[in-house]
Amino acid sequence: MAWHAQLALDYQWEGNRTVARHSHSGPLRILQSLYPEGDAVCHNVLVHPPGGLVGGDTLDIQIRAGNGSHGLITTPGASRFYRSDGATALQRTHIHLESGARLEWLPLEAICYSGCLAENRLTMDVQPGAEMLGWDVTALGLPNANQPFVKGHFCQHLEVPGVWLERGAISAADTRLLDGPLGLAGMRCMASLFFVSGSPLERDRKEQALEAARTVIGAHSLVATAGATSPSPQVIVVRVLAPVVEPAVELLRQIRTAWRALLWAKAASTPRIWSM
Repeated sequence: MAWHAQLALDYQWEGNRTVARHSHSGPLRILQSLYPEGDAVCHNVLVHPPGGLVGGDTLDIQIRAGNGSHGLITTPGASRFYRSDGATALQRTHIHLESGARLEWLPLEAICYSGCLAENRLTMDVQPGAEMLGWDVTALGLPNANQPFVKGHFCQHLEVPGVWLERGAISAADTRLLDGPLGLAGMRCMASLFFVSGSPLERDRKEQALEAARTVIGAHSLVATAGATSPSPQVIVVRVLAPVVEPAVELLRQIRTAWRALLWAKAASTPRIWSM
């Protein structure tokens, strides 16, 4: 039986506080709002109780943030795309930020099990004056558990309409892509960290963010397989390849902390769920 789940999450600035409201159908939930940084930033944990998707499952996530609000969303564990008998499993997330809103989209990694047929789509509609910081982390198989990605197909879609589009299709049969020096070179974790502005970034601000990311990368063990760039005046991206998830996420967390301080004058704040 295929699961079709929907969740709508809305952030609004009310009474000097970011307030989250949500509705859902099917197995998607938002846990209690937390305010470890004070009332300005609302932290939420997105939960998918079944723990994974099989062929035919669809998760449809809609997130909106109003003027003045600042939401932070993460997950309690990895998303999992399991083996499919023929149908595609789809996770589709659409984020809409009104002018003056901020959002942090920080889900833990998506794991593609061998035999999966999966697509993970993220669309970000960021209005002028709004900004978001997010990441996307994908693991192909479980190398440390001796479960390699030897069968199946995965499609990743990251888009800011009219501004930035990255779409990649990975087949387990494409050994030139997976193992070739111009492809993933044997790495099985792909990760991206992105800062998106609804308006073109000031040159100095963008250059400072790139320099901050490159400084962190230069001191990290993944220096040879990570880089920072700006594909659009409104977007800054860090891309990372790693053999497994942990070092890639460690690097992204460090750069997120640096960007939060530089771009938003916000101190480091780690969601509580990450330390449980």
